[in-house]
Amino acid sequence: MNEERALRLGREKIGKLLRQFAIPAIAAMIASSMYNIVDGIFIGHLGPYAIAGVGLSSPFMNLAGAFGALVGVGASVLCSIYLGEKNYDKARQTLCNVIILNLIMGIAFSIVGLIFLEPILLFFGASEQTMPYAKEYMTVILISNVFAHMYLGLNSVFRVSGYPNTAMYITFTSVLINIILAPIFIFGFKMGVSGAAWATAIAQILCCLVQFYLFLRRDRVVYIERDKFKMDTVIIKRSFAIGSPNFFTNAAGCLIVVLQNYNLLKYGSDLYVGAFSIINRIAFIFFMIVLGFSQGMQPIVAYNYGAKNYKRMWSAFYLTAKCALIITVVGCLVCQVFPYQITRLFVAGDTPLDRQMIEITIDGFHKNMSVFWMVGFAIIGTNFFASMGQPKKALFLSLTRQVIFLIPILLILPRFIGTDGVWFAAPIADVLATLSTVILVYRERRLQNRTLIKD
Repeated sequence: MNEERALRLGREKIGKLLRQFAIPAIAAMIASSMYNIVDGIFIGHLGPYAIAGVGLSSPFMNLAGAFGALVGVGASVLCSIYLGEKNYDKARQTLCNVIILNLIMGIAFSIVGLIFLEPILLFFGASEQTMPYAKEYMTVILISNVFAHMYLGLNSVFRVSGYPNTAMYITFTSVLINIILAPIFIFGFKMGVSGAAWATAIAQILCCLVQFYLFLRRDRVVYIERDKFKMDTVIIKRSFAIGSPNFFTNAAGCLIVVLQNYNLLKYGSDLYVGAFSIINRIAFIFFMIVLGFSQGMQPIVAYNYGAKNYKRMWSAFYLTAKCALIITVVGCLVCQVFPYQITRLFVAGDTPLDRQMIEITIDGFHKNMSVFWMVGFAIIGTNFFASMGQPKKALFLSLTRQVIFLIPILLILPRFIGTDGVWFAAPIADVLATLSTVILVYRERRLQNRTLIKD
C-alpha cells in the first residue's frame, strides 16, 4: 500500500496531488493562525494598550517557538527517517526523547522567563502603559509553556508517523476550545488579558492529554513505551542538527520583532506597537496558507526529482507558485481595500485613543502590505530547493528576508524616516528576497536544461 502510494507521486495529475497533500496542511495552518486572530479580537476590545502589551510578548513567543522547533521539527523528521528504515524501536525511542526534551526545555524556559520577566519585557519595549498587560499575559503563558512545547512536538510526530488527519483534528479542537473559552474568561469572568492566556493554555493542556492517550495505545507503529524513556545522545544530536535551521529562523524572528517594536516606540508610541500587532496577525493567515501549499508541494517535487522526472517536478513548482500568487494577491487586496473594517475587529473605536490607533493601523496596512503579493514566490522557492536536497540554497533564501535584508534595513531606515522606515522595511526586504529567489530558480532551470541536453 505504501509503495503504491509513493508511485502515485510519479503518475497522478499534479493538480490532484497538490490538493491531496496541501489541503490538510492548509487546514492545520489556518487553524493555528486563528489563535492569533481570536486572541487579538478579544484582547483588542480591552483597549489599545492591551493589544500593544500582548504584541510586545510576541518576541517571547517566537523564542519559545524556536526552542520548540529545535526539538519538535528535528525529532519528527528523524522519526520519519527511522520509520522509512523500518527501525520502529528507534522511532518509538525518538518519541520518548521528544517528551523528555520538551519537558526539560519547557520547564527551563518557564523558570528563566518568570524570574527575569520584567527586565525581559522592558528590553522588548514595554512601557508604563503596556507593562501590566504584557506581564499579566506572559505570566500565564510561561506557567503553561511546557504543555505548549509538548503539544506542538507530539503533533509533529503524529504527522510524520502516518496520522496527519489526527494532527489536524487535534489542532482544530485546540482552536475551538480557545474560541469558546476566551470570551468567557475575558468578559464573563472579567479576567482581562490573563483570561485570553488561560484560554490558550487550557486548550493546549487538554489536547496534550488527548495526544498522550493516543500515543499510549499500541494500535499504531509509534507509541509510548516505558523502557524507551532514556536519553539517546545520537537521537538528541541528530534532532538538534535537523531542527537547527528552524531554530535560527524563529530566533531571527524574535530579534526582528524586538527591532520593530524598539523603532516604533522610539519614533512613534505604544499605539504603533499595537497597530503592528494587528497587521502581523492578518498577514500571518495568508502567510500560513502559502506555507500549507508549500508543504503540499514538497513530497511531489522530492519524489520526481529523485526519479529524474524534471518535467513533473517543474510543473508542481509552477502550479504551487501560481496558487501562492493568488493567495498573496488576495491578501494584499484585502489589506489595501478593507483596512478600516479589519482594524475595527480589533479596536472598538469608542475613545479618542481608539480612533488614533485606527488611523495608525490603516496607514500601516497601506504601507507594510504594499508588496505582499510577491511574498509567496520567495516562500515556495525556499521549500523548492529544500525538496531537491539543496539545503544551502534553501537556508540562504530563508535567511535573505529576515536576516540578510530586513535586519539591516530596520537598523538604518527608521533613522531617516521614522515609523515609515518600519512600515516600509518589510516591503523592501520582500522585493529583494523575491528577486534573489527568481535568480536562483532561473539558474537552476538553466542548469537542469543543460544537463538534459547533454544526456
